[in-house]
Amino acid sequence: MAIRQTGGAVDAGPLSDPLSFAISEQDRQTIAMVEQALRDGRVRLAFQPVVLAADPQRIAFHEGLIRVLDPGGRVIPARDFMGAVEGRDLGRQIDCAALDLGLRTLARHTDIRLSVNMSARSIGYPRWMRVLKRGLQHSPTIGERLILEITESSAILVPEIVTAFMDDLQREGIAFALDDFGAGYTAFRHFKEFFFDVLKIDGQFIRNIHADRDNQALTRALISIARQFEMFTVAEAVETLEEARFLQSVGIDCMQGYLFGAPTLKPVFMAADRKHA
Repeated sequence: MAIRQTGGAVDAGPLSDPLSFAISEQDRQTIAMVEQALRDGRVRLAFQPVVLAADPQRIAFHEGLIRVLDPGGRVIPARDFMGAVEGRDLGRQIDCAALDLGLRTLARHTDIRLSVNMSARSIGYPRWMRVLKRGLQHSPTIGERLILEITESSAILVPEIVTAFMDDLQREGIAFALDDFGAGYTAFRHFKEFFFDVLKIDGQFIRNIHADRDNQALTRALISIARQFEMFTVAEAVETLEEARFLQSVGIDCMQGYLFGAPTLKPVFMAADRKHA
């Protein structure tokens, strides 16, 4: 480690902080683990149902959430590695893998709709577009059954590019969801131009909503915004009956959360695959 003199004080450099060094080392290990998993094909989608608020027994669509398997087969959720890879080319590779798995699922199961997450950083990534074009060729209905989810914080990075990208793909029948709405910093001047089809309200506004008057007011406001722009609304992270009943009372369109099902590598719609395996 280089140590330099600065204004009479000793500066040991950015890694002199043990915590920073530990975080940096952890990120390097995470990156290496994800790179190896991609090379070995140890990536999967975990599927979580998004249900209709008017009839929670009916599934509107599933969200496909990227997962990495460690060498022993243990499932590692995206929250444990996306922070380390998001800003790197590796993050784009993860987006490509998620899209490829999602498109293959739609080709095999023609009676479902599926949302797949992507970063705005993947817009213009040549490999991602190749994966999309190849996957859409499998069936004429795939585009209209695909929903691409972009987080609010990601969309605002390059709003003009996002709007042009969405316009092109919506002509193919592909729908777009604004994920984690309320958690980021979308300026309304951009929001008016985005034309998202689905607005997913961040879980921080949904937790304990039946008893939290602030969350009630904020969620009502977000639903009102969605209606103004003719967007379908989804409440994220619904975990209790009380939360679900309140959301139904204020007119939410769909709900997603552990109350209706945890993400799983083996959803019900794949049961026929397992029988014939």
